[in-house]
Amino acid sequence: MHRVVIYSKPGCCLCEEVKAQLTRLADRHAFELHEVNILNDPLNYERLKEEIPVVYIDGKKAFKFHLDEGKFLRRIKAR
Repeated sequence: MHRVVIYSKPGCCLCEEVKAQLTRLADRHAFELHEVNILNDPLNYERLKEEIPVVYIDGKKAFKFHLDEGKFLRRIKAR
């Protein structure tokens, strides 16, 4: 099963939008969804603060700022 991680922070409207998309997609497609709050780790914060939300699929950066659902589904089905 694919592991999908979204790096985000509270109060980020783009983050909330992408989390909602991923949650909806997780109801219909097989992948593990994990959320990481970048405020809990200074290294993640420094590395990702200008790019959130950032979505990784199986450890590889796949999307930042927005999620294209069609491209996302193609990526998780292709592996």
